[in-house]
Amino acid sequence: MNPGHRPVLVLIWLWPFNQTFELDLCSSLFNIHGCVLTANRDFIEKADGVLIHHRDIAWDASNLPWILRPPHQKWIWMNSESPSNTARIPGLDDLFNVSLSYRRDADIRVPYGSLVPVHDGFEDFVDFLPSEKDKLVCWIVSNYKPEHRRVQYYEQLSKYVQIHVYGEFFERRVSEQEYKDIISSCKFYLSFENSAHKDYITEKLFNAMDLGAVPVVFGPSRKNYERFVPGDAFIHVDDFPSMRALAKYLFLLHRNQALYLRYFRWRRRFQVKTAYFPVENACLSCEYIRQNRQYQVLTNLYR
Repeated sequence: MNPGHRPVLVLIWLWPFNQTFELDLCSSLFNIHGCVLTANRDFIEKADGVLIHHRDIAWDASNLPWILRPPHQKWIWMNSESPSNTARIPGLDDLFNVSLSYRRDADIRVPYGSLVPVHDGFEDFVDFLPSEKDKLVCWIVSNYKPEHRRVQYYEQLSKYVQIHVYGEFFERRVSEQEYKDIISSCKFYLSFENSAHKDYITEKLFNAMDLGAVPVVFGPSRKNYERFVPGDAFIHVDDFPSMRALAKYLFLLHRNQALYLRYFRWRRRFQVKTAYFPVENACLSCEYIRQNRQYQVLTNLYR
């Protein structure tokens, strides 16, 4: 039977971070039909696709499928980490034939977030007014390493402006609701990535935008950010010669409400959509297989 006319079967070979999820959500959440997800490894030879999460692969690759990949089958390499935080497990070249990641050049692209239109026409727009703020700058971080550039930026910036800090490193763990309340209460949020790489723009940006704080970003270039969100929706550390200059600009926006509110003009047209990891990844894998049956192989995975 033509795969386009029967359900596509995708086998979840390794539960991402060993966390299970419901397998019947593709149609209800993403309007993707004719998709069957399973975690039953007895279907290894029948599956149209096998989804494998990089972070869960054993260093000796001993927990990968034991069969040679059948010609009809897609082995999907799923990875949401930056290159700096991706273990270079040996022996994976020529093994996978589909890539799934946040990168724009992945076969299956699942960014951490995106902006989607909120209006169809050009009717009058109501300007967004952020909630009352009682903090100027906030940062929630758990992975705090002195060698990270984001930590160095924070330490320099904190000399000129008070930064309210939270997270395991500061012994101030926050719940999911506290996380939202904290960001909502801040005028500016440090959306600092753990490393700077092409397209590596995570929920740190999109959550701040969604919760009504202006993101101050460190990551890839401003030009790269502007492929994802409007240029007046965020402040980039690269725009300033020093952290002192950045602090002066934040104080200027703090004193001038009209200038500050310009960072929310994107809300006239868009709203934030965040990725539903890992269910969305699995469902999009299924949709990709339905539409792409041609042969390919990933000869140099880490490049």
